[in-house]
Amino acid sequence: MSGYLAKMEDKGFEELVLLHDSATGLKGAIAIHSTARGPALGGTRMWTYPSEEEAVDDVMCLACGMSYKAAAAELPLGGGKGVIIGDPGRDKCEDLFSCYGRFVEQLSGRFITAADMGIEECDLDCIRKETRYVVGGTEIGSPSPITAYGVWKGIKACAEEVYGSPSLEGKLIAVQGVGSVGSALCEHLAQEGARLLVSDLDQGRVKQAVSRFGATAVDPDQIIFQDCDIFSPCGIGGVINEKTISHLKCKIVAGAANNVIKEEGLGAALKERGILYAPDYFINAGGLIFVEMSRQGVRDQGKIKQLVDRIEGRLKELFRRAREQNLLPEEVADIYAEERLGRR
Repeated sequence: MSGYLAKMEDKGFEELVLLHDSATGLKGAIAIHSTARGPALGGTRMWTYPSEEEAVDDVMCLACGMSYKAAAAELPLGGGKGVIIGDPGRDKCEDLFSCYGRFVEQLSGRFITAADMGIEECDLDCIRKETRYVVGGTEIGSPSPITAYGVWKGIKACAEEVYGSPSLEGKLIAVQGVGSVGSALCEHLAQEGARLLVSDLDQGRVKQAVSRFGATAVDPDQIIFQDCDIFSPCGIGGVINEKTISHLKCKIVAGAANNVIKEEGLGAALKERGILYAPDYFINAGGLIFVEMSRQGVRDQGKIKQLVDRIEGRLKELFRRAREQNLLPEEVADIYAEERLGRR
């Protein structure tokens, strides 16, 4: 535990709550990184973590990213995240989510949750029965299409920086993960004339992407190694790591996944190899914007998209500052967010 307390102090965390309920089998954690700008809003993820320690490490990393994402998007929110350890295809039940909802309620609004990987809108309906502090559900709909829309806009900003034009027509884009966000992103890319390589652990999703978008299926273990213009990770994080970075054959890394770069220092290695990286919490903020607008009672999709459109401009400005100041894009992103968190 002392190690986690030290990590909390180092990263400025406010709370780390470990969850356990023997009756339902619930095991998980909720991390609140910051409430400096407002309540800590962040999704809850359900995943089969190899160990409890990895689950806690993940929730802390994700919560920190949510603080930066909210600050970079200039939203009146802090950052938090929840994880439930379990197989989303096998372990879900109403009692489990009701129990989780009671833990969220005990935090008295310091943490507001929404959907994340492994959690569907109907699951949020169960959680809502026990807590006021949840946004989303079947009545509001999924933030995934708006997340994908923002990522598409962000990829266009990356293309302009690297290729001199925002057009993606004819570009070969490898999309890793074609779930709700990845599939919606593929639709935008295909409509613009991009050529797609796709992979997912769920082969049913891959077949749909091949059929709908004329994509080419690639083995999940090989998608990151494809010779392409743009690599777009849209699944689990940490895919850019010491084992994979030397095998990248792209000019741009830009996708919907959180915490794409696993180890510190690899951003510099990407730059040395001439690969532009779009900081994840800048490019994938569309879903958070949608959730916050829903929390405020805004349902107009046009108004929400206008806010999400700003992602493209923010990334262009970020890349300009990175060039002029000889910094990595993620360094400029952190400065931008930390200024708004009052940490600089």
